[in-house]
Amino acid sequence: MTIDALTPFRWLQPPYGDRGDLLGEIYCVTLVRGLDPAEVLRRFGARTSTQMNFAELKLAVSDFTMVTEGGEGGGYVGVVATGDGCAAVEPCGWSGTDNPTLERLSADTDVVSVLRHDYACDYFHYAADGMVLTAFDPTFPERRSGADTDRLASLMREFGLPLEEGLNEDWDQRYDDLFGHGARMFAMAARLTGVTFTADLLDGPFLVGAIADLPPSQEPQPGKSLGAILEQLKAAGGPESDHGAA
Repeated sequence: MTIDALTPFRWLQPPYGDRGDLLGEIYCVTLVRGLDPAEVLRRFGARTSTQMNFAELKLAVSDFTMVTEGGEGGGYVGVVATGDGCAAVEPCGWSGTDNPTLERLSADTDVVSVLRHDYACDYFHYAADGMVLTAFDPTFPERRSGADTDRLASLMREFGLPLEEGLNEDWDQRYDDLFGHGARMFAMAARLTGVTFTADLLDGPFLVGAIADLPPSQEPQPGKSLGAILEQLKAAGGPESDHGAA
């Protein structure tokens, strides 16, 4: 692996507290080869959809997490097409790490989900043809799960991820070497799916769907679209609402 391979993804690991940290402290990005946004949303289990920009997606997520106190994820996923596939973005969410969801998403294709969670642990999942093959915490890549834990062995070695337990006395250095792995994870994901997650994808537009049980105030009613719900949330939150997203 060369440093150049990571350069397009450095934006995904800005310095701590940097205002350029566009996705925040908790997010899941799921990259899917060969599907369009509507099909990706269907496989996520969304029943309705509407177009939003990234600020509007974060607003919907912020309202959902305020009502649910954050324990049920972000409630929404936004999907954007890129090249020969899609990127599905969940601010404050982690549905893309769920095995049944990954199995549906990966039917007849390849899928990688990358989770950042500063208050729990990060995770990398690779699924193909309806099966989760390899999953691991990128800080501890020797602890892998899935149907084929060695499927990515050569790729992991190429990107500097050790496959075996290290010595206790080397633990601190090993952790420092593997911490701040965002660029590495998304570079690997691009290799596996052919989908490159770039900052300009956040310009959207996203096709957004609800992927959790919504609170009654946000549940679509007959004849009311998800877009109408968003307008209702904006009106209730006032002009500053889009700055209060997670």
